[in-house]
Amino acid sequence: MILDLDALSPAQTYFQMIQTLIPRPIAWVLSEHAGGSLNLAPFSYFTAVCAEPPLVLISVGHKPDGSLKDTRVNIEERDDFVIHIAHREMLEAMNASSATLPAGVSEVEKLGLATVPFPGSRLPRLAAARVAYACKRFEIREIGPGKQSLIIGRITHIYLDDTIIDVSLDGRIRVDAESLDPIARLGASEYAMLSEVVRLKRPA
Repeated sequence: MILDLDALSPAQTYFQMIQTLIPRPIAWVLSEHAGGSLNLAPFSYFTAVCAEPPLVLISVGHKPDGSLKDTRVNIEERDDFVIHIAHREMLEAMNASSATLPAGVSEVEKLGLATVPFPGSRLPRLAAARVAYACKRFEIREIGPGKQSLIIGRITHIYLDDTIIDVSLDGRIRVDAESLDPIARLGASEYAMLSEVVRLKRPA
């Protein structure tokens, strides 16, 4: 089967893309509303950009009514945000945080999620997270007729839970993927967990 995307609606194109571009990492993004409450939302159009400077990118659409999502507004107005890599036990809370709520309502409070200070960040992180990136707005671009927001953030600090890392004698920090147990996004209402980790050295 060959799909001609010019013959599909944006919604149909999106549906085919999310079912085939899998698995996708999920950025569980904490940002701050104007009143000081904390917004929390997951995004699976998320990737690393480069290491110098250390940049990541999340792609953010609009609310069902066409208005800007709170994550976009908060980052544009206050710069700081924290990206968490959610693990298996956080799946239900992460999924619940994707619900559309009125601006200013905190998913963190609504879901009863604990936060702790994040050294190097003005904002806290989720206490249960095993990985968190403290980020600052680097650039926001709007692309396409739908004005999709590409939010590029600069990572300033990374939190790693001690239970997922090994430190070699030369000081190299290795994150154990199986201990992290991250959630990946598939299509529609589907998620995936790691089932097997294959280690294969690149050729010289």
